[in-house]
Amino acid sequence: MRLSWVVAIVLVLAGLGGGMGSAVALDAPQPLHHSRAVAHHLSPTRHTTKHKSAAHRSAKTTSKSATATRQVVAKSGHSHTARRSTAAVRRASLHTRRHRYYERFTASSFVTGEVGAGDVTAGEDPVVRQAAIQAMGDMNGTAVVIDPTSGRILAMVNQKLALSPGAEPCSTIKLSVALAALSEGLVTRDTMVQLSGFRMNMTEAIAHSNNLYFEELGRELGFERVRHYATQFGLGELAGYHIQGEQLGIYPDHPIPAAEGGVGRMCSFGQGVSLTPLQLGALVAAIANGGTLYYLQHPTTPQEAASFQPKVKRTLNIAKYIPDLQDGMAGAVQYGTARRLRANFQELPVFGKTGTCSDKGTRFGWFAAYSDTPQGGMVTVFFLEGGRPTFGPRAAELTGEFYKNLWNSNYFSAKSTQQAQATPSGASN
Repeated sequence: MRLSWVVAIVLVLAGLGGGMGSAVALDAPQPLHHSRAVAHHLSPTRHTTKHKSAAHRSAKTTSKSATATRQVVAKSGHSHTARRSTAAVRRASLHTRRHRYYERFTASSFVTGEVGAGDVTAGEDPVVRQAAIQAMGDMNGTAVVIDPTSGRILAMVNQKLALSPGAEPCSTIKLSVALAALSEGLVTRDTMVQLSGFRMNMTEAIAHSNNLYFEELGRELGFERVRHYATQFGLGELAGYHIQGEQLGIYPDHPIPAAEGGVGRMCSFGQGVSLTPLQLGALVAAIANGGTLYYLQHPTTPQEAASFQPKVKRTLNIAKYIPDLQDGMAGAVQYGTARRLRANFQELPVFGKTGTCSDKGTRFGWFAAYSDTPQGGMVTVFFLEGGRPTFGPRAAELTGEFYKNLWNSNYFSAKSTQQAQATPSGASN
């Protein structure tokens, strides 16, 4: 029984270790840090293997040990020994409960008053804005909607937060890392990466937001290559073109310390990185349109909206890798971390990536996505701040609500009619 007690304490301490560091990832298993090179873990096969964690095996061993002890006590017939053994089990159980790790949140997930009060809205699409406001409800956060073919911001709800210095990107950083690994030829969507006891390909890793997979990619790429691609994709620089009040998200010049997970941790959920909703929106817009990174522009008057002209920042060489990335983003919505979206909206395909993590008592919930419709694409970034009710799947759920609001208002059919009227007679698209 003493052995069972020791094993239980070790398991508790192991759980505590997973929560160490300046931030905690919440939408995927906590990463395990090891120094094996990923090159020995890549295998071009489509077959996966199931695994049992060390914690599961230890728990099973503990259970067997406890059963054996109970059998010995029963055979001995000594009630005094049984009482002592039972007392030891109770003490161990109490010890476990006292030391179990619970993260405490001090931020509120909800707001009072009018959502988006003080926003500059004269140049926005009023239907899109209203759909976003209704979807947000009383959640504390921001919603940014972008036309990926031009970089025009159609709506930006709670502009103060949208234009702030940003927050840790959580698992949305995986989009940048995935594109870097694909661009370097390190993997394809089908390459199986050997992890701790199991294998996984990129599609599954994006859909289920697996930290271990992206830690391996990050360590193999190395910080310099990871940072090179991140900055090419617009991280660490202003995303907007003369958007008043926009502040800068930061991509660091050096990796976080090895004791905190190093480049692997940065690539699994973005520890050490500050990302703004606009930066993430610009990157997803480039994914949606095939590789053009636009400056985002936010018209502030009807005249600016009517005379809008796109401004290209640069062209990214990612077009041939987008299908590999898209499979995982579709999987996230169909069966992965963003499947809550489908509870509200299933009429059109949506591709996205969730992100959940926390820092200093505040939880962050991200969902960045784009739709694919006959009438054209649309990019959305929902970013939430708060406590326990705030997380990435909730942001995905709100995005589904947003699309449902647009669908119910006949926004997509009306847009299609407007496009048809604007096409000269006899012309073809």
